Amino acid sequence: MKKEKNIRKEISVPESVSASLNGQLLSVKGAKGNANRALKHHNISVKIDDKKIIIESQKMTKESKKLIGSLTAHVKNMIKGCSQSYIYTLKICSGHFPMNVSISGRKFVVKNFLGEKVPRTLQLKEGAEVKVEGDIIHVTSVSKETAGQVSADIEQLTRRPGYDSRIFQDGIYLVNRDGKELK
Repeated sequence: MKKEKNIRKEISVPESVSASLNGQLLSVKGAKGNANRALKHHNISVKIDDKKIIIESQKMTKESKKLIGSLTAHVKNMIKGCSQSYIYTLKICSGHFPMNVSISGRKFVVKNFLGEKVPRTLQLKEGAEVKVEGDIIHVTSVSKETAGQVSADIEQLTRRPGYDSRIFQDGIYLVNRDGKELK
């Protein structure tokens, strides 16, 4: 029985998506937008061949196995994001004081949170689109990391450590993470 010397993963690219490699920078373009990621690691090579992205390593080590698995997941997320955007949903809960949430330019503004006089603001990341519809907030992005980080930043904006969350339920909470309902 021969021991395998190299590790190789092939990711097929759908017809509606195009991928190109410029040195170590992988660019994926689709109907919803485009995503770029630098895939530079000393033991790993990336190639594009006939609508397939090939990630391989010449050495069979635990580190290269883990790295190839991570890079494969990143590339699959890029392909999915370019063909259908990632959508995160948050809910505005205000029981004690009516909270006013708005977007002005690239700033997310929360006014009158628990009766505070000074509004809480958040500078939104590039690549994320945020919409406020009543008491629901939708965060849409081609990048899974960007959509998740912007959603987490919005949720952290109204976090109150030291208060009992069973009594003080005011805030903005994540309810749907890209099609997965949260409890």
